[in-house]
Amino acid sequence: MWITVFGAAGQVGSRVVSEGLSRGHQVTAVVRDPARLGELHPDAEHRTGDAADVGEVVELSAGRDLVVSATRPGLGREQELVVTARAQLAAAAKTGVRLLIVGGAASLTVPGGDGRSVLDEPAFLPAEHRPIALACVAQFAAVCADTNADWTYLSPPALLEPGTRTGRYRLGADELLVDADGGSWISMEDLAVALLDEAEQPRHRRARFTVAH
Repeated sequence: MWITVFGAAGQVGSRVVSEGLSRGHQVTAVVRDPARLGELHPDAEHRTGDAADVGEVVELSAGRDLVVSATRPGLGREQELVVTARAQLAAAAKTGVRLLIVGGAASLTVPGGDGRSVLDEPAFLPAEHRPIALACVAQFAAVCADTNADWTYLSPPALLEPGTRTGRYRLGADELLVDADGGSWISMEDLAVALLDEAEQPRHRRARFTVAH
């Protein structure tokens, strides 16, 4: 496949690029800041572009098989997630290329929580993460409202951190996955594995899925 990855220098995006290349795919790694081009995987095609600009997204994704959005705004700019999602959805509708968005966990429901979401559960959401969590909820709502693009939304578990690639994970839909001890986590490496598995064998078109160890 030919894959374009936005946010390719980020913690998740860089692992998606590496995982895609390791499977023999052709990957275009996109960053907004030219100063970060040197951080990209040497075997990827390096490009600069604004993931929130419909025209630039169209240019960088036309003719591809998949676009991955793994952008993450800095502190104080959390609502850029919504703007970016809408731009990418509009671009995907124009090109017909499938869009896979790496989102957040905040909109997942909590097991046994009577419909409460992660956003309302302090055990899974520290107070300092609430601004980005709120933005992720709005991002997911914007994605669900779209009726034109071929999208998939990947929600990570409550804890996503650098770690080891095991190639193993559990799949879920709209409910947070927890282990026997009540924990909810996955390594960024295995999140990338799950994303590429979905890219190669689509099971969640116009739907959300989640993963965890």
